[in-house]
Amino acid sequence: MRKIEITPVASKRERREFVDLAYRLNASEPNWVPPLKMEAIELVTPGKNPFFAHADVELMLARENGRIVGRISAHIDHLALAQPPEQGMGPGTGNWGLLEAEDEEVAHLLIARAEEWLRAKGMTRVLAPLSLSIWEEPGQLVRGHENPPTIMMGHQPERYVGWIESAGYSRAKSLYTYDLPILEGFPPLIQRIIAAGQKNDRIRIRNVDKSRFDEEARLILGILNDAWSDNWGFVPFTEAEIAYAGKKFKPVVFEDLIMIAEYDGEPVAFMMTLPNLNEAIAPLKGSLFPFGWAKLLLWLRRPTVRTMRVPLMGVKKRLQSSRMASQLAFMMIEQIRLNAITRYGAQRGEIGWILEDNQGMIAIADAIDSHVNRVYVIYDKVL
Repeated sequence: MRKIEITPVASKRERREFVDLAYRLNASEPNWVPPLKMEAIELVTPGKNPFFAHADVELMLARENGRIVGRISAHIDHLALAQPPEQGMGPGTGNWGLLEAEDEEVAHLLIARAEEWLRAKGMTRVLAPLSLSIWEEPGQLVRGHENPPTIMMGHQPERYVGWIESAGYSRAKSLYTYDLPILEGFPPLIQRIIAAGQKNDRIRIRNVDKSRFDEEARLILGILNDAWSDNWGFVPFTEAEIAYAGKKFKPVVFEDLIMIAEYDGEPVAFMMTLPNLNEAIAPLKGSLFPFGWAKLLLWLRRPTVRTMRVPLMGVKKRLQSSRMASQLAFMMIEQIRLNAITRYGAQRGEIGWILEDNQGMIAIADAIDSHVNRVYVIYDKVL
């Protein structure tokens, strides 16, 4: 009979072991992109990641005969607890994430221990996996394992799907990403909508101004908090998280890839596009040393990439049911498309994630001839 011991991470060394395990267990996964280790450690370090300021987090390691064979995080986001239950989170809802395991038995033991920890904290339901926040890498990849993920998207082994579902979890919500060929123009109807908007003096589509980076970051995330506030799974950004996100994104922010739409001089929508950093960091195997830092800095000066990702976009709530919302979206997409091709050599875009029932965004994605290329699932279970 196997003897597997699960203990909380209690030291800096164990925190590093927690991070290192993902690199060992995914080494044979051809499409897994090793994140930079410094960022992976920062994600799970109190005082570094502002998520810890409003969450209780327990990192756990599983050992067999002294050898680490699995890991998991259990966490309770107090901002999520304050959200309306009908939006997916709400009172009594805890989470686990960052699951890595050598086999199904280890995975089940880790999930059970995470559930035990959550139950002891008064939680009555689990939404998982979330690593750690809904804004980071939510969900288990269930479709799209044949290609590497783009920047800030997870890539969990396909075998984990069965392991999670056999632990008693049901699918709560699917998240889609859409593949968009960008070398050819959009359909004629979309081009006419864009042309009409360009003739409207009340509409202005502008680049983000990186010289006012902090101000622009707060503007964008302010629109985001308003635009997404009724969405399933929404948790608001704190001021600390806005500052942290701004610092994290700054190296991959290029003014001509992030658009703000103004209507009568008021910023009412935005679209953030990032060059696919994963294309640059995949060969580094998680380390910037000895020469990785120089290669990355050179790439960041003016990246040439095959793929761009649109991780975030939003239109203020009061406009979301109007034709204006889709028109602004199409105008921003078209401007970014042209810049991505002519200045960065991009050939395709990826939009997402998008909730499976976000009909407005799905309609926009369908209208520009994009198609679903990856599906992630967030599961739930009653404790």
